[in-house]
Formats: sequence, C-alpha cells, structure tokens
Amino acid sequence: MRLDKYLKVSRLVKRRTVANELCDAKHVEVNGKIARASYEVKEGDVIAIQMGSNLLKARVVDVKEVVRKEEAASMYELL
Repeated sequence: MRLDKYLKVSRLVKRRTVANELCDAKHVEVNGKIARASYEVKEGDVIAIQMGSNLLKARVVDVKEVVRKEEAASMYELL
C-alpha cells in the first residue's frame, strides 16, 4: 500500500492530501530515510512524521486496505 494511503487509512494523518503534502515537504521518514508518497509500506517499517514541533514515530504492525475507525489504531504501535 502507498505511504500516503496508509497514513490516511491508519488515521495517523486526517486526509490523504495532507499526507501527500507532508511527503512532498520531506517531513516523513521511513526506516530513517525520507520517503515519497508512493513508497510501498510493509509490516515492520518505522514511520517518523514531523508536524511542526511534534515528532510522531510508529511501527507498522498491519497493512489493510479498508479498516474501521475503531480498528485503525491496531495497524501501528507508537514508539
């Protein structure tokens, strides 16, 4: 699954366009490297998102195309 879609589906970012803009501005890293929105997310990847002065780090636990709001938090674990 694409990185921008994963961020939206897992609800780490509210909208896919915002996820795209974060990737374009080089505020998203996967496994310590700056990642583009088209990066293919795999289980075990560590995603770091810089939003203003906040840094959010999460490890990908599961990759699903469709997930309910209540189950979205089970797709990642915060570090």
